[in-house]
Formats: sequence, structure tokens, C-alpha cells
Amino acid sequence: MKFKRNQKGMTVISMLVLISMITFVIILILKIAPIYTNNYKLVSSLNALKNYPGLINLSAEEIKNKFNKNMDMNMVSNVTEQDIKIVKQGDIVRISVEYERVEAIVGNLSILVQFHEGFEIHR
Repeated sequence: MKFKRNQKGMTVISMLVLISMITFVIILILKIAPIYTNNYKLVSSLNALKNYPGLINLSAEEIKNKFNKNMDMNMVSNVTEQDIKIVKQGDIVRISVEYERVEAIVGNLSILVQFHEGFEIHR
């Protein structure tokens, strides 16, 4: 009777390394997914504002109030008043939102995500 000398399967150490890598990827996904979901809600609010009839006729303050209401309805978080820039020059309205988010992953390891969203409307 011959014995097989070749080992088949994974060792305990290689299984632990694989499990730790999979766990790390899952943690990353669970930490990063809400950041991008929030940005999707922000883009949705921007699109609703962009499609608002008569936007070009509103003042910058009225546009900001309308945009804040859209963000409240979509439950957008982590965007402050300083992140929103509304410029109205004659027949041009330019709205931009630039913000960043730092999320702690594990220990002293963090991830930084920067977003630059906006649009411009001409009469």
C-alpha cells in the first residue's frame, strides 16, 4: 500500500491569514459604503435642485434654502454650510459642494474620502 506524500488542503496558518484578509475587506466595505451612500443622497439632492423650474430666477440665499431642504429630505449628513458654494452671476448659477470625510478603520488606521460635486446652469 502506498501512502500519499503530497499534502492537500490548507494549513491552519494559511486559513487564519485568509480569514483575517476577508475580515479586513468586510470591515472596509462596512466603513466605506455609508460614506458613498451619503454622497449618493447628496448628488440626488443636487439633481433635484438642478431640475427645479425657475432656479435661475431665485437669489443665492433662496437657492441655498431650497438645497438645504432637499438635503434634509434625503437625510444627507456630514455636509456643512461652509462646504456649499453658490455663485450667481447674471444668467449663470454655479453650485458646488466640496467636502471630505475621515473614517477610522482599525486602531490608528483611517481612510480619507474627498468629494467634489456640483453643476452650472445657464439661461
